[in-house]
Amino acid sequence: MWCPVFTVIMILFNKGSSRQVGGFAMSTIGWIICITSMGLPQWRVWYAKEPLISYPSMAFVGVWKTCIYHYDNVSNIRMCYHYSYHDTFIPLDIRVSQHLMLTTSLFLLVAKAAAVYALRNVYTGKQEKTVTYNAFGLSAVLNIIGSSFVFLAVLCNYFSIINKEGIAFPPSFHMPFYPHTQQVGIAMILAFLAAILFLCSGVIFISYSFPLNIQVLPKI
Repeated sequence: MWCPVFTVIMILFNKGSSRQVGGFAMSTIGWIICITSMGLPQWRVWYAKEPLISYPSMAFVGVWKTCIYHYDNVSNIRMCYHYSYHDTFIPLDIRVSQHLMLTTSLFLLVAKAAAVYALRNVYTGKQEKTVTYNAFGLSAVLNIIGSSFVFLAVLCNYFSIINKEGIAFPPSFHMPFYPHTQQVGIAMILAFLAAILFLCSGVIFISYSFPLNIQVLPKI
């Protein structure tokens, strides 16, 4: 039984698959960044100039949770709320982003498994040309689909920002329906970076060429 980490380390010595190892590394880093961006609330940053209460407010609106910050001269109040499927105030763009990011995570797990299997075949010298092509091809397709899904999630939130769309938070949040200003948060930038890494990884995998055994013909 081959350990995936050991396989990837050993395959570095195989010159014919160095690009595919780079693609696997890109996909892995992108997957970590993607998961990190999902857990962060800083997708959209809200600033309330005229809040419903007497002191200024700021909110981080994420894919899975929202964090509200209220500041005054005495104390700072922070409240984070994790979404549930029973929440009616969550807008459609966030719901769509949730499903896109979850689907991407599942696709990337399958893509990584296929890439490890293909790299193992290359390293061990197995001449399973069709199987290896199919494994790299599957990983490439899933990485590219995952990239497009993350891009769509980023675009959904970005268009909500530029269109200045509001959110009907519950009264306990003490936030207005429309912020005075809102801007892109660090989590959205991380998701965009992950999408680029997935796309690059997919292109590398799909461009794989099976190494041929070169035979020298005798001179006549």
